[in-house]
Amino acid sequence: MKGILKKWKVPLAMAIIYLVVLVFKRETGEASLAVAGDYAKEMILIMPAVLLLMGLIEVWIPKESIQQWLGKGSGIKGMALSFALGTLPTGPLYAAFPMTASLLKKGARISNAVIFMGSWAALKIPQLLVEIEFMGLGFAALRFILTLVAIVTSGYVIEYMMRDPASHQWLNVPADEQQLQKQRG
Repeated sequence: MKGILKKWKVPLAMAIIYLVVLVFKRETGEASLAVAGDYAKEMILIMPAVLLLMGLIEVWIPKESIQQWLGKGSGIKGMALSFALGTLPTGPLYAAFPMTASLLKKGARISNAVIFMGSWAALKIPQLLVEIEFMGLGFAALRFILTLVAIVTSGYVIEYMMRDPASHQWLNVPADEQQLQKQRG
């Protein structure tokens, strides 16, 4: 019983909070539940496609290709590919997390993973087109360039901060495989 409570502590805490809000501020609680329901529906519709895409990436794209295109020796080519892959999708940011994890497990460089995530979050092409329409080309171009510089800088800073192999335990890559990756890259 204790293990179940520990495993489900966050959902249980959220349920208790919702119940308290519903009791004391019914309108706020109902509005909050409606928003949570909308997000849940969105995730239920999007996540199967994301999981399918992840599975296809795992099977169709060999680890060696990811290491070549996005790994340690990929240089500016890897940055450009990470940027391009991040700017094209129109899905929500939470869909990029499992894809990024898959890329990292296959040997993508941390800086390229950060560039991919940052581009997905802030540099999507459809978003840029809307921004140009409402804010003007000058504003959109300046924001795009400054954001790109910030994302690339963040990628390299994070990669530098995670240079210690012990900080890569979250990847669930066995230590001997980490050594092989280090020798290759």
